[in-house]
Parts: sequence; structure tokens; C-alpha cells
Amino acid sequence: MKENRNSYVYGNTARNIDLKTAVYEEPTHSTLKELRAEKKKHKKMHMGFVYVAFLGLAIFVFGNSVVSYVRLQAEISTTIDINSGLETELNNLTVANDDEYSNIVNDVDLNEIRRIAVEELGMVYVTPDQIVTYEREKSDYVRQFTDIPN
Repeated sequence: MKENRNSYVYGNTARNIDLKTAVYEEPTHSTLKELRAEKKKHKKMHMGFVYVAFLGLAIFVFGNSVVSYVRLQAEISTTIDINSGLETELNNLTVANDDEYSNIVNDVDLNEIRRIAVEELGMVYVTPDQIVTYEREKSDYVRQFTDIPN
């Protein structure tokens, strides 16, 4: 029977099998296992269109995700570098500003200002009878509605 399996039959009619000479072999347990294993292997090797399309889509999505992740990492690195540069510039400007303020404060001579105010501008110090105090009435400021008398 095994000899006839490998031969090709031409035509559209069934062969005449001599039943007296044909021997039917009952499949044994080991051959059934082999057949099942071969069928399973064949099934594993077969990939359908839907499966291939799904894998292609998954690879495409994964690739885009990786590219986007790398791009975002590069943007973050660039932003950190820019921030670092701006912080350095801010620190330098703050130090320069503090130095300039110290120079200005140190250059102010209060005695010279007092001399100019009294001698050149004719200003005089206030006397205690010129000081007028006001009580505030539950508000944060005092309004002046009329002139203060001399």
C-alpha cells in the first residue's frame, strides 16, 4: 500500500485496487503520535494573513513608539541644557546686579546730602510742635481731606 501512495495517477477515474493483495495496516500508537506531532508542527509553521498583518502593525507601532521616545529624550536633554545656560546667566546677572547695588549704596554720602539740603536748599529740621499724629479708623490708610494747618 505504501508503494501506491507516492505514485501519481493520471486521469479523473479512481484506481482499481486489488483487495486481495492490498494490506491494510492499522496505525499503531507511535505512528498516531508522530502524525499528531507532524500535524501540530505544520500548524505551528503556518501563519495566516491576519497574524502577519497583526505582527506588522505591532512592529510599526513599536517602532514609532521607540522613535518618539528617543525624540522626546533628545528634546528633554536640549531643554535641560538650555535651562542650565539660562540659570548660569541669571546667577551672573544677579551677582552683577548685587555688586552694582552695593557700589551705589556705598557711593551715597548722607552727610553730603544733609549739607546740600540745609545749606543750599534752606531746609530745616522738623520741630516737635510741627508733628501732627492721626489715629486711623479701622482702615489701612488715612485720607487727607483738607490742608494741614501750619
